[in-house]
Amino acid sequence: MSDHPVIRWTEAGLERSARWRSEKGIPPPKRLVIADEQMSADAAYRLACEGTALLWRGDFQNARQMLLAMARRADEKSRKARKSPAATKPRNSRELAIGAATAIRSAAQPATDALPATTLPTEAFHLHRLAQSQRARTLGMLLLPLAGDYTVPLRRAPELQRACVEAYGPPGADAAAGDSVVSMRELLGLIGAHEWRKKGVDVAALGGRIHPHYGVFAPVRGEYVGLVAEAPLPIPDSSLTAATPLPLAFDIGTGTGVLAAVLARRGVARVVATDTDPRALACASENLRRLKLAPQVQLVLADLFPVAPEGKNRAPLIVCNPPWIPARPSSPIEGAIYDPGSRMLRGFINGLAAHLEPRGEGWLILSDIAEHLGLRSRAELLAWFEQGSLVVIDRLDTRPGHPRVFDATDPLHAARAAEVTSLWRLGVR
Repeated sequence: MSDHPVIRWTEAGLERSARWRSEKGIPPPKRLVIADEQMSADAAYRLACEGTALLWRGDFQNARQMLLAMARRADEKSRKARKSPAATKPRNSRELAIGAATAIRSAAQPATDALPATTLPTEAFHLHRLAQSQRARTLGMLLLPLAGDYTVPLRRAPELQRACVEAYGPPGADAAAGDSVVSMRELLGLIGAHEWRKKGVDVAALGGRIHPHYGVFAPVRGEYVGLVAEAPLPIPDSSLTAATPLPLAFDIGTGTGVLAAVLARRGVARVVATDTDPRALACASENLRRLKLAPQVQLVLADLFPVAPEGKNRAPLIVCNPPWIPARPSSPIEGAIYDPGSRMLRGFINGLAAHLEPRGEGWLILSDIAEHLGLRSRAELLAWFEQGSLVVIDRLDTRPGHPRVFDATDPLHAARAAEVTSLWRLGVR
C-alpha cells in the first residue's frame, strides 16, 4: 500500500487506514468523520464545505440521497451567488465582467456593452470553471468503503465489480490493493462509464457505434466526425485520381479510434493512429475490432507523430483533433477538452510540415470556442500556421447541435451559440 496514497482516520476509538483512490489525482482528505442516516444533509454539506470528508457507513441508497441533497444545497448557494452581484452597482470594468458572468443574464448584464469583446467571456469562463471545481470538491467529500474484491460493504449496494475492473484493472493484479476508500461521485462515474461502454455512442458518419472506455473521451459531438467523413481526400500523385485509394494516413491523438475508423471506412489502405494514453489505445483497439477495421489500423503509443526512420515517418494525410480550449484540465479525462498553453495544437502545427509527403494535407479539426471565450485569437492561430510553414488550402465549417447551444441559462451561452467547428485543410508552403 506504500506505493499508493493512504487515507487515515479514527473510528470507534481505533486508528484506521486504507488505500485512497482518486482518478483525478486528488490527495486524501486530512479530516474525516463517520457518517450515516443520523447526520442531516445540512450538517453533511457544512462539513464538506469546510473540507471534512464523510465516510459513509449506512445504506448505499441513502448515501445516494445524501449526495443529491448536498448537490441541491450547492446549487442553491450558486444561484444565490449569481443573484447577489446584480444588487450592487459595479465600480469598474473587471467587477462588471465578474458580476455579469456570475449573474448569468441578470439585470446587470446590459451594461456590459461597453466592455472589450473578450473581457466578459473570459471572466465568465474562469468563473464557471471555478464554480464547477468548488462544487466537485465539496460533493467529492462523501466517501464510500471499497473492499479488495471491488464490493461495497454497505446495505443495498449495487454490483460494481465490472465497472471497477474496467477503470482500475483486475483486483488481483495489484497485490497492494486491499480495502480502499473512494469518493461516491467517482464510483457513480464508474457506473456511468460502464453503461456508456456497454451501450456505445452511435456515430452517423461512421455507420456504427463507438464504445468509449473509462477515462477516454466519448465522441458525443458528431459534427466534427462528419467533417472528416466529408472532406475530399488528398491526391498525392498527379497521375492518380480521386478514385485511387489513399495509401496511408496518420491519426494523431486517436482517443476512441473514431477518426481512424472513419478514414479506414473511406478506403485509406493503412492508418497509423497514435495516443499517449494506454487506456485510449486499448479502447481504440476494441472499437476497431468491433467494426472489423483492425487490419487497416496500426495503433502506436506516441506523443503526436509516430516515430520512424527518416522518410518513413511521412504520410499524404495527417489528421488531428486536439483539445479545443487552452486551459488546465482538472482531471485526466478533461485532457481531451483542455490543452494548457495549446501544447498539442502547437505541437501538431509545428511538426506537420516535416511529416507530410509532397502534395499531402494536414487536417486540423478545431472549434473556435476558445476565440469566443477570449482565450485564443484567430490571428494567433493563423500566425502559428505561418510559423509552421503551412498554408490553408480550404476550410470546412459546421455548427454544433448539442443542447448547451440552446441553453440561455448557461454562463457560456454566448460563446456556445456562436461556436463553429472547422476542418482546416493545411498544406506545406
